[in-house]
Amino acid sequence: MASTTSDLDLARAKVTLILNAKAGKKDADARVEEIRARLEPAVGRLILRPVKGQEIARAAKAAVAEGSDVVAALGGDGTQSAVAGALAGTEAVMAPLPGGTFNYFARELGMETLDDALAALLAGRVEARDVGTVNDRVFLNNLSFGLYPHMLQRREAIYDRWGRSRLLAYWSALLSVLNLRDPMHLSLTVDGRQRDIYTPLAFIARSAFQLESFGMDGAEAVRDGHFGLFVVKGKSRRALMVASLRLALGKVARGEDFDLIISDEMLIETRRRRKLVALDGEKARMSAPFRLLMHPGALKVVAPVEKPDEGKT
Repeated sequence: MASTTSDLDLARAKVTLILNAKAGKKDADARVEEIRARLEPAVGRLILRPVKGQEIARAAKAAVAEGSDVVAALGGDGTQSAVAGALAGTEAVMAPLPGGTFNYFARELGMETLDDALAALLAGRVEARDVGTVNDRVFLNNLSFGLYPHMLQRREAIYDRWGRSRLLAYWSALLSVLNLRDPMHLSLTVDGRQRDIYTPLAFIARSAFQLESFGMDGAEAVRDGHFGLFVVKGKSRRALMVASLRLALGKVARGEDFDLIISDEMLIETRRRRKLVALDGEKARMSAPFRLLMHPGALKVVAPVEKPDEGKT
């Protein structure tokens, strides 16, 4: 659950802008110039840091160590997640600037475009946001086991050949379903109770916006500061294809297509000591067991003055 904490005095603020070179498009230079033109007159000091891949988190940590009041990040959800991991628990304010494919975190905050994000930063409204961690690693939108991490591997190969787009992302998901193998086995402990799960996909949600986009349950629980664990019930290619079609039509059904478990603390154990997982659209190999914890109000982030749901009846 988010709560307003303060207003930001940009005229005295030291702002570091992290630019993910990998996430950029052909108009990247124009976007950087737009950001510079709008921010430099309004902030105390603006520092630009172009980075790649693993450098993102290190650059964000260095910015905090050097006394930056605001760390702005231009890139997709993977970039935002890396920066959030460096800033969570500090006094530095995060300013997400959408520059990726889906941009769920920025859109969760009500910032659909770069213009929206810059306007929010210039308005200077600061909120404290809850973040989730898995084995002390921050994730903002989702964490998944099984089918999705392997789909990301396929998606990266397709992106490398054809470029990045939402259509190609959906195509890579379809190919992954068609190549589905046996379901995985997970041991889940929630509220002191252990259960065995056999599923091709376990998906832990932290983005209410993402859930609502797909017409799925659990958005309110996630917005209130909990994890939503979705366990897909279909174990065959055909069952997953049907569930995928229902998801695309916004008609996915709890109890029929998936089970939903709500909690703010979970322990997931696997048979393999190290397992491929996906966090905010990026794949990683992590060591089991996987301990998920919520950290209320751990991340300070800029957000629009008017929230997406305000003023609606």
